[in-house]
Amino acid sequence: MSKKKNNNPKRAAYAAKQEQEGRNVVKWIIGVLVALGVIFMCWTFMMMS
Repeated sequence: MSKKKNNNPKRAAYAAKQEQEGRNVVKWIIGVLVALGVIFMCWTFMMMS
């Protein structure tokens, strides 16, 4: 028998927690990029006028 089992509840809980944290990081990165894009767009319109 193999020592590594995918049905280990502690490992499954850890994997789920890591997945959720990863999704949160991706959402934060996308949010920051969108905010910077909006700021850049406002700055560009201010420079044009």
